[in-house]
Amino acid sequence: MFARSLLRWPLLVLAAITGSLHAAEAQVAVAANFAEPIKAVAAVLEKSTGHTLKITVGATGGLYAQIRNGAPFDVMLAADTRTPAQLETDGLAQPHSRFTYATGKLVLWSADAAKVDAQGAVLKGDGFRKLAIANPKTAPYGAAAVEVMNKLGLTAALTPKLVQGESIGQTYNFAHTGNAEIAFVAMSQVLDGGRLKSGSMWVVPQNLYAPIQQDAVLLKRAGNNEAAVALMKLLQSANIKTLIRSYGYDI
Repeated sequence: MFARSLLRWPLLVLAAITGSLHAAEAQVAVAANFAEPIKAVAAVLEKSTGHTLKITVGATGGLYAQIRNGAPFDVMLAADTRTPAQLETDGLAQPHSRFTYATGKLVLWSADAAKVDAQGAVLKGDGFRKLAIANPKTAPYGAAAVEVMNKLGLTAALTPKLVQGESIGQTYNFAHTGNAEIAFVAMSQVLDGGRLKSGSMWVVPQNLYAPIQQDAVLLKRAGNNEAAVALMKLLQSANIKTLIRSYGYDI
């Protein structure tokens, strides 16, 4: 009886049920600078495949430590190339799955629209009390910020004013809430549709810091996870590359 009634259901309904039966979920460790773009990528993935993502955002070094300690991630989207390569060396990643999904840009940003000038000269003055950077030991954008201060010859002058976030996400929040007047953050955190959302920024010249190449890697446990494999393919598609560029990254 049930089989006969099922045959009378519209084909589109049957297709939707069949698709949902094959939908999978991947757990993804995501560097904090990519917190907003991954939401958009996840929406495209779910719409096009039915697969969903469970996203954990943090500093690259902290996420690496979690993976080493057995955290059940399927994919890592790091803020560097070194960490995914180390996961391969550790035997915790699928061989030959690593690729660069974005190259990040560093900016000096303030929630105050009048605080940061287009040349970054604010760093040389007395117009602020606190400068936020991410922990350079765990966050590649923090390491880039230290490199910039060194190359500008401002490290000694700025060190007493530094406040440190454990990730670039926390660093942005320091400036967003006014706990620090200015912060070195990722361009992706302050853009919306390619435009500055609010405040003021200086786009740090890329000759002041090493390129922030960001690699994705499929982790060892995810070889048969359809959602994880689909995400890795999607990140390399033309449409998603265009989306990532809209957040200020190079590809």
